[in-house]
Order: sequence, then structure tokens, then C-alpha cells
Amino acid sequence: MSGPVTISADSVPRLPPGVKLRFDKRRDTWMVLAPERLFVPDPIALEVIKRCDGAASVSAIVDDLAKTFDADRAVIEKDVNALLQDLADKGVMTA
Repeated sequence: MSGPVTISADSVPRLPPGVKLRFDKRRDTWMVLAPERLFVPDPIALEVIKRCDGAASVSAIVDDLAKTFDADRAVIEKDVNALLQDLADKGVMTA
């Protein structure tokens, strides 16, 4: 069993095995499905989670979001790190 995951700028986040991001047509919403748990991300969290493909670093994800939404990189970096660390602490994100 692995220990706690700490998210940093160099981390390459992804959903761990058994956790899936799926669109529920019946409810018309995106969901993160985990064993015995279900998370419904808000639109901002969804944009972050969609970019957690196991290829892009947190830094690259932040850069992409800052460019896409023409927003302050420092603000996005703080929010993305907090979101990903919270998801990692809940066991639905790894790096």
C-alpha cells in the first residue's frame, strides 16, 4: 500500500486505477466515480480534472488553464494545487 500523495508543481496527476471520470447522460453531468464514492465536480474542478491525464505536470496544467481562461497564473496555481491535494487526500487523484 502506498503512502500519502503530495502534489507539487512537478507532479504528474492522474486518476488512479478504479477511479473514472464519466459523463452521466441521465443526470446530464460529469462525475468522478470511485469505489463506494461519487464526486460531482463543479465546472472549474472539471476543467482541472480533465487535464489530469498522467502526461501533463501540474505546472503545465496551470499554464494551460491560465492561457485558456486569460487568468492570473499565481491565482490558478494556488487553486489547482489546493484542489489536487484535496482530491489526492481523498484517494481519487495520484501523481
